[in-house]
Amino acid sequence: MKYAVIKAFDCPDAWYKVLNEIWYNGEVFNVGYGSEITETKKLNVSIEITNPANRPLLDFMAPCDMDYVNWYALKYLWSGEIEEETYTYGSRMRDPVDQVEEAIKRYADEIQDRQVTFVIRLPEDIKKQLTKNRKHEPPCLSIMDTEISDNKLHLTCYFRSWDAYAGLPANIAGIQMFNEALVSEINRTANMNLQTGKLIFHSKNCHIYERLYHLVEEKVKPGEDKRRKMLSSKQ
Repeated sequence: MKYAVIKAFDCPDAWYKVLNEIWYNGEVFNVGYGSEITETKKLNVSIEITNPANRPLLDFMAPCDMDYVNWYALKYLWSGEIEEETYTYGSRMRDPVDQVEEAIKRYADEIQDRQVTFVIRLPEDIKKQLTKNRKHEPPCLSIMDTEISDNKLHLTCYFRSWDAYAGLPANIAGIQMFNEALVSEINRTANMNLQTGKLIFHSKNCHIYERLYHLVEEKVKPGEDKRRKMLSSKQ
């Protein structure tokens, strides 16, 4: 298993660097069971984003837009209310215990609290089926952990499986927006002045699907382009 550590300035920088690292240094993984049976290139990765609040949250080449990120942050992460979805990350965090409200209360009471962890994956997710004749897809995002340091709320997240091209840019941008909303609620509740901090991600299988190889190759191929000029200006 190949492992990589990636340090990025902001969310667009992280997306580009992850794609680049997987494309050039990843290993082939043939998926035998899951949402898509196919060849992939993948890495076990740790990603540190030092300035995730920096705008824009999306790279100009990302396969989604801010309308989708806003929807994802609100509906899939914060409120968790989406019709015809078996679950969302938000629904797992809100029921049967409203972990978000409890986190706000705990940090309002004590900011030096290291026990505030959002748990999304459940023990039953190990099963291939939860209902008859329906395949179960366990959540890709398993845990979002939190810690306040230097008056900033930092998040550490674990993805068991992560689509680096199509999923990652919206995921990290949406999680940053979730963190901004969480900080806002803590500040409002406790009359604090917290800010958002780093985003740190771990994934044992951050991958590129074979059907997307040509798109990734186009984005990371050697040569000057606008993205590299933007990155070099941040170093």
